[in-house]
Amino acid sequence: MTDDLEVATAADAAPRHLAPDDVGLVAPRDYVHREPFTFKSGQVIPGFTLRYETYGQLNTTRDNAILICHALSGDHHCAGWHSPADKKPGWWNNLIGPGKAVDTRRFFVVCANVLGGCQGSTGPSSLNPETGRAYGTTFPFVTIRDMVRAQKLLLDHLGVDELHGVIGGSMGGMTAMLMAIEFPKFTRRVLAMATTGREGAQAIAFNEVGRQAIMQDPAWNRGDYPRDAGPRTGLAIARMMAHITYVSDASMQRKFGRKKKENANADAYTFEQQFEVEGYLRHQGQSFINRFDANTYLYITRALDQFDLAHAYGSLEQAFAPLEGDTLIVGFTSDWLFPPEQNRALALALLRAGKRASYAELSTDLGHDSFLLESEELYSLVRAFLERGQHYDSDYSI
Repeated sequence: MTDDLEVATAADAAPRHLAPDDVGLVAPRDYVHREPFTFKSGQVIPGFTLRYETYGQLNTTRDNAILICHALSGDHHCAGWHSPADKKPGWWNNLIGPGKAVDTRRFFVVCANVLGGCQGSTGPSSLNPETGRAYGTTFPFVTIRDMVRAQKLLLDHLGVDELHGVIGGSMGGMTAMLMAIEFPKFTRRVLAMATTGREGAQAIAFNEVGRQAIMQDPAWNRGDYPRDAGPRTGLAIARMMAHITYVSDASMQRKFGRKKKENANADAYTFEQQFEVEGYLRHQGQSFINRFDANTYLYITRALDQFDLAHAYGSLEQAFAPLEGDTLIVGFTSDWLFPPEQNRALALALLRAGKRASYAELSTDLGHDSFLLESEELYSLVRAFLERGQHYDSDYSI
């Protein structure tokens, strides 16, 4: 019995990056596109960089690639660990790895920080080679389509002839759908979660409040600020407000309720932190400003606002007309940012357009971020969708 306990203790103490179902230590790489790139707006930059990571191996037929598309505040680091000292792995590590739902023994997984980002990809915080200063708000307005076109150039560079699938949640779901629309013969499967064909007024309103928090901060200085400074207060407030939309009332109530901080004086009339939820939101804001650029937040939230498939193509059905692959849309019952009805509308439009479409709605009380959290039901859906044969399986119909 003692020997068994010692073995178990040693296993528990082993570094997490050495787990058999983990991709382990990973390192980002940079794709440098040295030709001019024209944005949808008509503005041109002399070239760009996309920072990306890959897991698994590209097969000899170059058709086993899975493209992972991140959400607003995400980046290229979606699985594995950058060092043994990391406190957290990539943001979708629970989904990607050997034997996991996105099985890196079978698939070559690619994830890139989007064009316009601030985690190594070219964006407002990057140096403009013509001036030697950060682009700031002189950076071209970026759209989801611009992001997709830049990622296609990266995939071409990596030698990918065909995507086995593209997967994303929230903004990543928009990117995934548009990849299949813009490059239909290249994309065999689309899995979009907690997403929408266009934002509603409430989502646009939340984005505008966040942008105003940044732009009304005197340190924003019309977008011209040093890399290590800028509108940190405004960006933190924007993140605090946005984070509330990513969770649900039930999850906040369960985690915090009306619990007071240990040192809070219940009878004190003060504006200092009293409730635990206040401390949680302030922590979210402070941690965000250490890794994200304020101008990037402005640009990407505006790209989200402008995304409108029906307007761009005439209708949702016309938008999906070029699509050739299978599609699975996943909604979450407690998502009030991009609610289930917006996800169902996508699947119904796909079916009306005569496409092989599926819809699944998962019952959770975790809010919009449900697609990022651990869920065996979600893992099973993803695995089945990626691993089933190319022929349509009616078991997954809406």
